[in-house]
Amino acid sequence: MTDNRLIGLVLVFAPLSLLSFGGGQAVVADIGHQTVGVQQWLTGPQFQDMFAISRAAPGPSTLIAALIGYQVSGFLGAIIATLAIYVPSSIVVYYISKWWQNHPVSLIKTAVENGLAPVAIGLIFAGAVAVIESAPITALTLATTAACTAVLFYTKVSPYLLVLGVAATYLGIVFVV
Repeated sequence: MTDNRLIGLVLVFAPLSLLSFGGGQAVVADIGHQTVGVQQWLTGPQFQDMFAISRAAPGPSTLIAALIGYQVSGFLGAIIATLAIYVPSSIVVYYISKWWQNHPVSLIKTAVENGLAPVAIGLIFAGAVAVIESAPITALTLATTAACTAVLFYTKVSPYLLVLGVAATYLGIVFVV
């Protein structure tokens, strides 16, 4: 059973590695679809929690793969998922960067740069939508999101202080109720 899950982790994350144009954020929607909808390794709230942890932790956003791997198959699953999300794209990037440096002026290079920019933006937007869809939406979460957006847009308050303020407010609400 564990071997099947380890192979499943490779089969989910290795192809996504090759599609992660614009960074790991670009494949979050597909990671959510595969791990929640197709493989059913996680529930929507579990995926949302892992996404939040991976974004809060220092490092690349694809750290979510290690968290999912750990959930699916323990420490070995975390290692396998991490290798599957990083190794394929790293190999491709290595060889493409060698070609890129050897061909500073190329029509193919210009076409790729111009064509992949909108693709990367679309994939990142799809990832945001996937995370939003898995979140429970209440009046409190909508109000908090609107208030935080306004504070970040109109002031120079640190996002870290804002997170602490929201957490303190939510804790205050919990203790009062």
